Amino acid sequence: MITIVIGEDHQAIIDGMVLLLQYDKNISIIDTANDGKALLDIVLQKRPDVVITDIRMPVMDGIAVTRAIKEQLPNTKIVAFSMFDQDDAFLQMHEAGVSGYILKNSPLEEVRKAVIAVHAGKEYYDSGIDERLYDNAFAKAKTTKSVLSKSEREILNLIAQNKTSSEIAEIRFTAVSTVEKHRKNMIRKLGLSGKGELLKYAIQRKYEFN
Repeated sequence: MITIVIGEDHQAIIDGMVLLLQYDKNISIIDTANDGKALLDIVLQKRPDVVITDIRMPVMDGIAVTRAIKEQLPNTKIVAFSMFDQDDAFLQMHEAGVSGYILKNSPLEEVRKAVIAVHAGKEYYDSGIDERLYDNAFAKAKTTKSVLSKSEREILNLIAQNKTSSEIAEIRFTAVSTVEKHRKNMIRKLGLSGKGELLKYAIQRKYEFN
């Protein structure tokens, strides 16, 4: 029996999934949530085999929820369920640790297929996702690794943890001025406009640098 928890802020969509899966002898929906924080609490308590989560949810979005779940329950499989088929959303969820990605405008049968696939240790991506998203998303991941030096990637990972330049300098046993120089170089190399954008970029790409 595959146990599932669903996170989705539109109750009608949850109801549709329940109707689809309630008679499946191999799948059991053990709980649902309408916001990200509630979803995380339920998952950590009930430890389902598979989590289906929307990307955009109140309180805590699906990207943050996915990261938190994978940090604490690395064996839990997660499927993103979203209206977004843009490469940024796809890449962020992939980096956060999802095993599947399905679109809301696809037949609900895609949900069943995704659950079975990820539970079996496979990845599952909706047939409605433009193949160019894969190319664009993974090209972005490769770009960061190829453009930035090892030290810059390590510092970017610390920036993603909201560390200040002083804290990073202490961790790396180096001067604050050296960290600041790395920051400026990364902003230039990545075509960003300032520290705020660098922080946002670091958080979005966090799992790329590990």
